[in-house]
Amino acid sequence: MAKRDNHYELAFEEYLRLRKYPYVAVDEKRRSLVGASSLKSLDFIISPVLGGSWLVDVKGRHFPAGKTGKQYWKNWSTRDDLRSLWRWERLFGERFAGLFVFAYQVIGDRAPLPAEQLFEFRDALYGFIGIRVTDYARHCRPLSAAWNTIMVPSSEFRQLAAPVDWFFDQSVDLFPADESSPSWFGDENFSRQEAELAEKVRSNLLPTTA
Repeated sequence: MAKRDNHYELAFEEYLRLRKYPYVAVDEKRRSLVGASSLKSLDFIISPVLGGSWLVDVKGRHFPAGKTGKQYWKNWSTRDDLRSLWRWERLFGERFAGLFVFAYQVIGDRAPLPAEQLFEFRDALYGFIGIRVTDYARHCRPLSAAWNTIMVPSSEFRQLAAPVDWFFDQSVDLFPADESSPSWFGDENFSRQEAELAEKVRSNLLPTTA
């Protein structure tokens, strides 16, 4: 079950349940120790009928954002979140792919999706937009050194991102992994212990529908 104090994740989980996508909700309050590093836990593991699984990190944002209410397509993340999702994708291996899901709560007259694709939850409207972690990593730019945040320019983000159904209604096999990684990620070689941990997690996955 998603964190009960995060309405973005709650809305997204209800969206998955109603559309009968097989999924596992991950307890993100605990971080997983991998080798000498600590990885942010995933939010959901979603297994489309056509094969493979999406490793999902949900990012809740207002649409539009900012005090002036005119900042559209905010898609910032932390370097730690990006590196963790990237590393999870490589640890899980074939047939698993990392996906950032930006859960936009519509608070103005414009929306990230057509009206028929928005999702109503607890008297609020949400639009769920996905972007592959590999695409995000290749196109992101520094945002704040103090907060260690990054973002993808809006024009590029809109070209690379798509409604989450577009991803979930296709086989993960159609999205081959990019083995390269940004230089600032550091050493991405995995030990045998790390590989064994990933295999253990994979073998115990039991995606369910509510």
